[in-house]
Amino acid sequence: MKLKYKILIHLAFWVYMFNQILLSIAMMSGKGYDPFEEITIYPVTSLITFYSFYFTYGLFFTRKNKLLPVILLVAVIGLLIPLRVGLEYVFWKYIGYIHLKPSVPLIINSSWWFNSLRLVTIYGIYALLIQLAIGWFDTQKLKTELLLEKQSGELALLRSQINPHFLFNTLNNIYSLVYKKSDDAPEAVMKMSSIMRYMLYDATTDNVLLEKEIEYLKSFIELEKLRIKHKDFVELHINGPVEGRTIAPMLLIPFVENAFKHGSRSVPGPGIKIVLSIEPRKILFDVTNHVRKNATVTKDQVGGIGLTNIRRRLNLLYPGNHQLEISAGEDLYQIHLILST
Repeated sequence: MKLKYKILIHLAFWVYMFNQILLSIAMMSGKGYDPFEEITIYPVTSLITFYSFYFTYGLFFTRKNKLLPVILLVAVIGLLIPLRVGLEYVFWKYIGYIHLKPSVPLIINSSWWFNSLRLVTIYGIYALLIQLAIGWFDTQKLKTELLLEKQSGELALLRSQINPHFLFNTLNNIYSLVYKKSDDAPEAVMKMSSIMRYMLYDATTDNVLLEKEIEYLKSFIELEKLRIKHKDFVELHINGPVEGRTIAPMLLIPFVENAFKHGSRSVPGPGIKIVLSIEPRKILFDVTNHVRKNATVTKDQVGGIGLTNIRRRLNLLYPGNHQLEISAGEDLYQIHLILST
């Protein structure tokens, strides 16, 4: 916890305590009660008591060996009670004597000792509670930082699993075109260049503009279509305004790659239908492809990296803000993704 927040907590505590003192004075006024002690020596001894405990408790959070803090705590308790009594006695004898009746002797009796023990116990508990509260906040902050680091590492790992798989398939496609001396090879290289530029420079951030993600999808689709004779094999529809909207990079590509990998190319109509709809607070992504006959496609096969990894990445990037529905039938394989933004 930052120092300024710790100071605010301490200020709030002492404002509360002094407010309690003023309340007691107001309630006892007119009943012969003398508040002189409450506004003079009492705040001084209370500050000494509280911070003696507070800094001793702090050693329990910073030292692995607890023997020294325990010894100091026992010493603090043993010293604070006579210290309070001694300071109060000196105060009344040399400073506060004008408030004492000459006929009343200044004697340290059992009630004086008991009251000192009571106040030491009360302020010791207050100091412990505040120290525990600050320690709890620091622990939670550390846990949050460690969790974020872990999630960042997991995302980097998941992203690293996507990139090599995609590059491997794409290079195979280009090699096939070059081997066949296809006129489409130069265009494929240009598309590959565009995709590489996106992966190396744009996809390294947590979020990218949706426009760039769409451009990346289009380049991938065009590159895949170079190997397909049926030019209308893919239908891509973008609905809604994309300006200013952002999305996690390379989040949609595994689903599209999966459609090309397992989709049937012998259907009369479009083999793959992709619909991206942008709403004010949602992004909807639907991918539907015809399944090849005798193909073994399961709900755990997405883009070659596994549905488990896809779901994990969604949970890390959009915790509680996404829905993923997958329908694997005999003829159609459908993916419906909703992102709340």
